[in-house]
Amino acid sequence: MDVPSNWFESFFHGVVVDLWLQAVPPEHTREEAAGLARRLELTPGAEVLDVPCGAGRLAIELAARGYVLTGVDLSTESLAHARAASEGTRRPDGAGRVMWEHRDMRDLPWPGRFDAAFCTGNSFGYLNDEGDLAFLRAVAAALKPGGRFALETPMVIESLLPSLKDRPWFKAGDIYLLVANEYDPARGRLDIEYTFASPAGIEVRRGTHRAYTYRQILELMAAAGFEVLSDEGWTRASHVLTLVAKRR
Repeated sequence: MDVPSNWFESFFHGVVVDLWLQAVPPEHTREEAAGLARRLELTPGAEVLDVPCGAGRLAIELAARGYVLTGVDLSTESLAHARAASEGTRRPDGAGRVMWEHRDMRDLPWPGRFDAAFCTGNSFGYLNDEGDLAFLRAVAAALKPGGRFALETPMVIESLLPSLKDRPWFKAGDIYLLVANEYDPARGRLDIEYTFASPAGIEVRRGTHRAYTYRQILELMAAAGFEVLSDEGWTRASHVLTLVAKRR
């Protein structure tokens, strides 16, 4: 499967954004936000970085709880939805601010600013090894010393490959998604063809994710300047790895 290395620059628009806007129920977002606040040990008024933030569902929920959020994403369409959805979330006392930044996930020009940061969903691994390390280093540099970082990824080889299905399908709202997976062990990448069926018609797009061993992810985190505190009880039977770390 031929997928350009910069596939993510043009992937997140149109039907992809529409699907994600319908994919996660509000109650699940509330549960996720509560879990992040616990993992990151957020205190009232804490400044938090969400990168990449997509349409901002978690950033908006955390802002509504009184934290100060900055969401970073490369998708202008996703950010437009985020800005529209966050109107009116700021409290009269100034808490709960949320700001949106159109940037590459490696471009975080706020040295030592944030109390905490998170990267959730399947957003880690879009880049090559050097790019993923650059992203983690950028997050570490944006955190205050001791600031916490939650990294979530399903791209852990030990748990990904045994459960990988060739052609699973999903439904979100009025959109159907058929996924065709091809794992290339020489590159350590999962190449994916996405077929979207919506009221507007059929559309096919392609993406690729770097899959790492558990140890490789820990090595990347250490090289970026993080001390991993917890893996939330990950095992090879887990569908997702969630690491909680702090900046050294």
